[in-house]
Amino acid sequence: MEERDMKWETLKSEYLIRRPWLTARRDVVRLPNGVINNEFYVLEYPDWVNVIAVTENGEFVLIRQYRYGIGETNYEIVAGVVEDGEDTETAARRELLEESGYGEGTWTKLMTISGNASTTNNLTHCYLAVGVKPIGTQHLDRTEDIEVHLLSRDAVFHLLNSGEIRQSLMAAPMWKYFYDLDKR
Repeated sequence: MEERDMKWETLKSEYLIRRPWLTARRDVVRLPNGVINNEFYVLEYPDWVNVIAVTENGEFVLIRQYRYGIGETNYEIVAGVVEDGEDTETAARRELLEESGYGEGTWTKLMTISGNASTTNNLTHCYLAVGVKPIGTQHLDRTEDIEVHLLSRDAVFHLLNSGEIRQSLMAAPMWKYFYDLDKR
């Protein structure tokens, strides 16, 4: 099957804001059919990582924190930003240690996904770390307030299935994990 090139042509690009945690630009683009969109907005972010971490005893390392955007305190898997020049697995290992104090284990990359391929330019690299153990203490940024919780497989599945894990970039790899586990 022959596929046509559907790439848009960027005619003009203007940054509206450039801050450490938010960069937004307005592009003028031409679609392959010739239509010009004078206002297409893109949010630029560095790539992100997240980690499904399972201890040597089969417990899941979850964190719990307040999420201002939706006004809720939620359970989540460890996640964070890939620093400039850092490979994604190194970033995932660093984030797990910083946020939870856990590390080591056997690591596998599960998937790479986009939070919103239409308006954001970054990817999220999702990892599974099995057999992790406490190897340090939390090293949180001053704006982080994170609790660490060890939960059973059934408890995590309940949180996921009941919609209590709301972050889609975390739910997707977790659903994949449980799907793959069911296939074994």
